[in-house]
Amino acid sequence: MTFIEPGLSVRNGFAEGPLADTALSRAAHAAQRLDDLQEQAPTMTDSQVRDGVHRVLRRFTQEQPPTCQIDSITALIRRGVRIDWPVPDRLPCA
Repeated sequence: MTFIEPGLSVRNGFAEGPLADTALSRAAHAAQRLDDLQEQAPTMTDSQVRDGVHRVLRRFTQEQPPTCQIDSITALIRRGVRIDWPVPDRLPCA
């Protein structure tokens, strides 16, 4: 086991500890919000979809997402492309 910092370690190529659990939880919540947004998108305006994508990405990264990423995902959703955001049970580490 390799300790990265308090609350985060790596064992057998997977992150463990409260920080890893928080990251997985945040990813799962963002994935659910993206699914919900895609279901509601046909009844939303372009700016509402864009704002929803911005909120999903910001929630996941906890930073300001790049405008090009927001615009790209918004365009895909508007074209009807289904965006899957799979969340693993364990957080792999490279």
